[in-house]
Amino acid sequence: MKKKDLTNLIVDLLCAITAGAIVGTAYHFFQNSNGFAPGGVGGLATITHHLLEDKISWSILMIAFNLPIFVLVSAFINKKLGAILSLYMVVQSFIPRLYEAIGVLPYSLANNQEDFNIVFACIATGVISGFGFSLMLKQFGASGGTYGISALIKKFKPEKNIAYVSFVMDTSVVLIAFFVYGMKITPVICTLLNLFIANVIVDHGLSGIRNGYKFEIITNHPDELSKELLTRLHHGVTEIRVHGMYSDTDKYMLVCIINKRQIGVMMKILKNYPDTFASFEKVNEVFGNFKRRA
Repeated sequence: MKKKDLTNLIVDLLCAITAGAIVGTAYHFFQNSNGFAPGGVGGLATITHHLLEDKISWSILMIAFNLPIFVLVSAFINKKLGAILSLYMVVQSFIPRLYEAIGVLPYSLANNQEDFNIVFACIATGVISGFGFSLMLKQFGASGGTYGISALIKKFKPEKNIAYVSFVMDTSVVLIAFFVYGMKITPVICTLLNLFIANVIVDHGLSGIRNGYKFEIITNHPDELSKELLTRLHHGVTEIRVHGMYSDTDKYMLVCIINKRQIGVMMKILKNYPDTFASFEKVNEVFGNFKRRA
């Protein structure tokens, strides 16, 4: 195996282990003992654990529900991805067992009834697990059993639209949770809130840390404006010659990508050029030399 391939494999393994530990931590502290379920296949495992009244370990049920799916992914879709997802699920499932073994109590038991709040628990679950999901999705494009089911359906029925799979899985968990947790509305709301927050965190995680805002500035003063942008914002500026169809005149367009905190400074600079037109949009990820070298 080449050194680069070995390095990539190690990174992949560490990413899967880290993501599994993060999600398992969220489930142990804030989800497993608090009367609501996450989405997808994991949610079905959690509901089954509740129905069996703790007779079978949650960790065993998580593996029993998810591992067969990942074995099929390994056999029919991608061997490496199936193995990575299996490792991720094993770590995620047994992290709570590790906490139990060393005597670390979950949120519901570590706080007395007056201090305990199930809404806080579902918010914390969504935030922490969402971060773990985003690590897996960004590195491997998959984070659980629902992906495996979708991939298998697509493999054998390529004409099928699989966009509904995640929706059906999550909706099923929400509906089942209503009946399993005593036909009360609170577990349903907590499950929905958990799903929503986790998806928001995933979206932010996938959009990247090095995001920014791209300004496109139409101006008659390219030299003066670009010099000021370079000096005050310390980001590169690209100059493009353009032609204004309305005025039928040649102009210049300056393109500059900046940080969010620099938008105010950019606006102040543009106000010094009243005949300048500018628009901007968010860019989710910036690659290469974002900052101008001194």
